[in-house]
Amino acid sequence: MASMTGAANPPAPPLTVSAICIMLLLCLSWGINNVMVKLALPEVPPLMQAAARSVGGLLVILIASYLRGIPLFRRDGTLPAGLLMGTVFAVEFVLIFFGLQYTTASRAVIFLYTAPFVVAFGAVNLLGERLRGEQWAGLALAFAGIVIAIGVPQADVDARVLFGDLLLILGALGWGLTTLIFKMSNLSKAPAEKTLIYQTGVSAPLLTLGSLGLGETLAQVPGPVALVSLAYQTIWVVGITFLLWYSLMKTYAASKLTAFTFVTPLFGVLAGHIVLDEPISLAFAVAVAFVIAGLFLVNRPART
Repeated sequence: MASMTGAANPPAPPLTVSAICIMLLLCLSWGINNVMVKLALPEVPPLMQAAARSVGGLLVILIASYLRGIPLFRRDGTLPAGLLMGTVFAVEFVLIFFGLQYTTASRAVIFLYTAPFVVAFGAVNLLGERLRGEQWAGLALAFAGIVIAIGVPQADVDARVLFGDLLLILGALGWGLTTLIFKMSNLSKAPAEKTLIYQTGVSAPLLTLGSLGLGETLAQVPGPVALVSLAYQTIWVVGITFLLWYSLMKTYAASKLTAFTFVTPLFGVLAGHIVLDEPISLAFAVAVAFVIAGLFLVNRPART
């Protein structure tokens, strides 16, 4: 298929200092986003939030692209991959939402962050990237840091919890697949804005249908906190951070960039402590050390 033949790419350059700083900014923004979603949940149900974010994000990207003169509707062979990517993105969120109905939030984070391993495996087998033994060890070390930060899963696990875990693993698979679809297709050569048009344009109606199917409703007009949360998710997260993410993906190795997302839940825990006064343990410092050490191993240049 013409839209999925962009795999023959030259070796990706190592991450620069500026790229690392941008990734840290993205992870910080996504970690704060988890808190923003929680703040809006009492007034706006989760799938409705996701649908609103996609609809608003679509409008933001369309307006920004028009003002910057970026062609979005030129035929370039990206349509099949774009439609597939948008569909996987919507299904991924639905899986995560349903999974959270059966398993705990801490277990959800742990299983969701198996996504970098999905990307690493796919990058090696589909994109021609090569990971050394120490880089695989770095991924494992960073993942161990997430487990330490969130806490060891509880012992009272039954079939219901395991079903939720399975849904979260499938959600992580979807997350990884969106990255691989981007890197394997002509989307990696198109403007990053076009990828977001597909992602938001396809997911918006699917998430809206999912929200309606679940019977989600607004009990009242959202207040200032919920509106600020939705604005943050729509303008900053979708309109800016996702755009930066796909811009980086056009240049750097998928496995190395995705490994950096291990920092996101750490920022989420820290933001939850600062904003929501959620407890934080001394193990958090150990978790940060594990993640930093893991990222160092993943991104350390090969010895000559």
